[in-house]
Amino acid sequence: MNIFNRIMGGIVGVDKELPANACLIDVRSPAEYASGYLEGAISIPLGDLIPSIGNAVPNKDTEIIVYCQSGARSAAAKNQLQSMGYQHVSNGGGIGSLAASLQKKIC
Repeated sequence: MNIFNRIMGGIVGVDKELPANACLIDVRSPAEYASGYLEGAISIPLGDLIPSIGNAVPNKDTEIIVYCQSGARSAAAKNQLQSMGYQHVSNGGGIGSLAASLQKKIC
């Protein structure tokens, strides 16, 4: 992990331990998602998360990793999901570092 990711992880709370088979949720804008996303990720922009998550992930015990561009929006998404009762939510941080951590390609 490079120094930028360490700093951002400390600032926005990027989780170090990430579940391998979690549901990936990209909380960036539709335009950002269209420019490249992690293979298998679901696009739910941060502003749409609360009204949309129940349809996308109805089971609140599902392992979820949220990510964005840098980790700030995903930190907010993690807090929102936990306040809604989701039990296993991880902040994956930025798309680039998460792709490397999970060994997933960006589509």
